Amino acid sequence: MSLPLLILGAGGHAKVLINTLQIQSKTIIGITDPDNSRHGLTILNIPVIGNDDMALQYAPETVKVVNGLGSVKPPIRRKQLFNKFKNKHYHFTSVIHPSTIIAAGVKISEGSQVMAGTIIQPGCFIGQNTIINTGALIDHDCRIGDHCHISPGATLSGNVSIGDGTHVGTGATVIQNITIGPNCLVAAGSVIVKNIGNGKKVKGVPATEY
Repeated sequence: MSLPLLILGAGGHAKVLINTLQIQSKTIIGITDPDNSRHGLTILNIPVIGNDDMALQYAPETVKVVNGLGSVKPPIRRKQLFNKFKNKHYHFTSVIHPSTIIAAGVKISEGSQVMAGTIIQPGCFIGQNTIINTGALIDHDCRIGDHCHISPGATLSGNVSIGDGTHVGTGATVIQNITIGPNCLVAAGSVIVKNIGNGKKVKGVPATEY
């Protein structure tokens, strides 16, 4: 029997996750959020029950947690939240929308989220706590690290490597055989035609550092 779920975060990304989980008839106990103004509200009929300390009242063996934080830049807070709960022995559930197309043998690690309309082709690896967001296209043999965000409509061609903690913006395109280092920011709509070093910010067509 699957364990009930707690959602960490009460923003827009959490709403999309809740909708996906409700389609799959998952049991959601509640939502936590550090913003006191959200406490007592509901999102898709799920109550915001308090801050993260409320989640810690549930023993790790009795629930699973879902990281509801999104990001528009390298997802530092999302990584911090994941590590906080892992250090307290909680387990994160992966969320995969039923409309996705995921090839046999693709590895999706703990806590990662694959949203509606995405396609992930053979030979791919998705690290922990990573978001593959709405309508993203991931072609063959890509490796995406931990704590990444591949934003809506982004396209990774074959054999692309994305380092831990990197954010690939909405509608960005990465050509084949490219390596993007950890903790990078690829701006929305960019076209990546050469490798990107660690911690760089790039934008444009073709993308250049800024």
